[in-house]
Amino acid sequence: MAKQTIARIIKRTIFLTLGALVAAAGLELFLIPNQLVDGGIIGISIMASYLSKLPLSLFIIGLNLPFLVLGYLHIGKTFSLSTLYAVSALSYFTTILHPVPGFTNDLLLATVFGGIVLGIGVGLILRYGGSLDGTEITALILGPKLSFSVGEVVMFFNIFILGSAGFVFGWERAMYSLIAYFVAYKTIDIVIQGLEESKSVMIISDKAEEISDTILHRLGRGVTHLYAKGGYTQEDKEVLYCVVTRLEVAKLRGIVLDIDPEAFIAIEEVHDVHGGRFKKKAIHGHSKPATK
Repeated sequence: MAKQTIARIIKRTIFLTLGALVAAAGLELFLIPNQLVDGGIIGISIMASYLSKLPLSLFIIGLNLPFLVLGYLHIGKTFSLSTLYAVSALSYFTTILHPVPGFTNDLLLATVFGGIVLGIGVGLILRYGGSLDGTEITALILGPKLSFSVGEVVMFFNIFILGSAGFVFGWERAMYSLIAYFVAYKTIDIVIQGLEESKSVMIISDKAEEISDTILHRLGRGVTHLYAKGGYTQEDKEVLYCVVTRLEVAKLRGIVLDIDPEAFIAIEEVHDVHGGRFKKKAIHGHSKPATK
């Protein structure tokens, strides 16, 4: 157990460091040279550094420290320490990369590629238990108390921050910054959730056994049989549960409706599918479903 814990800490440290380096590259090589900002504490730090002519790293650390204390008190030690390390690494890498000339002076290219590179870095940090943005910590603490979601609180802060960029860098730069923020936001989702989208499918049908066998043989996917009772009819029902890729949804729906046009089908997105028998298996003979 001790070896596994040490291995996890080493892995987390490596990816937090890599994420901070990539995020710093997005800032110093694309956004900052073109007077573009991100949301959150990073955006405030960029504007404060520009106005005061002081190093960006001072503001990244200084402005995040109060939020790190709040995170330690209200969220947990592991998250706060990971965030402190990520913020410190970002500050260091922005200092190292600051003298390096920007990659492009084209505003559109800087906006898109800056957002992508920054999003990859931030996504890695979030995926491995850290954060670079004190406003997210505030949102986690205040959101439930104010009856707002975390996303709504973060969006409120970022609208104010990106709006302020218009007074500092001009409104054209502020609009480009909004695009960069959106690109980074979507990239973060891809890094955290992965490129291959999976869907969970629940099927209720009187021909559950036939549908299960057909899904196994035609898609190579295991199916779990769940047993339930109808709320209105009080009849026992057999519910099929299956996880497929996005590209297999249409084929699965066709299989089900060909067998039972009256079947009930519910499809939802799922993320981070691990373990079990999710990977497709070669089908031989007339074996039964992988899970039942």
